[in-house]
Amino acid sequence: MSPMYGRSHEWSTNISDSDSEEEPKLPLNQFYPYIRCALCCGFLIDATTITECLHTFCKSCIVKHFFYSNRCPTCSIVVHQTQPLYNIRPDRQLQDIVYKMVPFLEEFEREQMCKFYKERGLEVPKPVVVSPSVPVVLKRQKKDSMPPSVFTIPPELDVSLLLEFVGAEEGINNYKPLERRYVRVSGEATVRHVELFIRRKMELSSTCQVDVVCGDHLLDHYQSLKDIQNSVGEEALQDGLLVLHFGLVLPSQS
Repeated sequence: MSPMYGRSHEWSTNISDSDSEEEPKLPLNQFYPYIRCALCCGFLIDATTITECLHTFCKSCIVKHFFYSNRCPTCSIVVHQTQPLYNIRPDRQLQDIVYKMVPFLEEFEREQMCKFYKERGLEVPKPVVVSPSVPVVLKRQKKDSMPPSVFTIPPELDVSLLLEFVGAEEGINNYKPLERRYVRVSGEATVRHVELFIRRKMELSSTCQVDVVCGDHLLDHYQSLKDIQNSVGEEALQDGLLVLHFGLVLPSQS
């Protein structure tokens, strides 16, 4: 992420200064839509592309964005129902283009990285050396012997949840925001498991009660997610996700 560069006016220079006079010269700002991140408005750093729609952002920007949403910031397409980080890839070619078009950007980022590590007493990572391309002979493998994908989702995690916070009753103030709204769990899990997850992530007091609602139904602790999904049907689903709304209330005094 490079907000300093993205807002600087000194970079609106000609990118063809070293070229011959006959070649047309274009100001750098004409290329901003292609080399700047839509999230931080700076030049792309660690350019990372969403495989579903091919929109590109800074790696740190898109990773932070996916903590709160599973949609592309530009076109709003669902990147992945529960794990959008599975569908992003580094775009090294575009990053090389950005570094060549923007003077001193690569050197500045390297200096900033070294400063970051040194201030924290950490060893500065060595640059990755790419070995020259050598033809590799691959042995033919049977289909059954191919290693499984690193990102294979276990079959027992068959329910995808979207947890929507609707608010807290007056008098309940000390809680953290729920950062992970998208969760994939087993259908055998119950509403009680969901409540415990919410309590742990939001660091709720034991005096605070969590009410979980699906559609118009207030759910009981013993109900399993699979039963809820089957009973409520398509009305409870959004882009294939089971939507559960929850609120924080004070226990009723009898």
